Amino acid sequence: MGIKTTRWDSAEHLETEEDIQLYLEACIEEAGDDPAFIVHALSVIARARNMSQLARDTGLTREGLYKALSPDGNPTFATVAKVAKALGLQITVQAPHTKPSNNQLHETSDAGA
Repeated sequence: MGIKTTRWDSAEHLETEEDIQLYLEACIEEAGDDPAFIVHALSVIARARNMSQLARDTGLTREGLYKALSPDGNPTFATVAKVAKALGLQITVQAPHTKPSNNQLHETSDAGA
């Protein structure tokens, strides 16, 4: 007798703003240097919300949005920023929480000279 499984869809479990925030933070942490992973996370969040409304809010077509956020999509940063804003998210950049070593400090100051 085999085990019956069902496909996991993270979008079905993103019910609150906190769920979405924690999911995105975890995805960004896991993504490392893979921007496609973050785009995938945005597509999951978009599906958890209303994709048609998101299309209206971004000024993109629903089909264009699906294409841009698909695994084969290659959205511009402008598209990613529009999607994030329409989802009520803010893109920020910050320095890593680790303190640079003396070597890193010297490399940085030498590079500007």
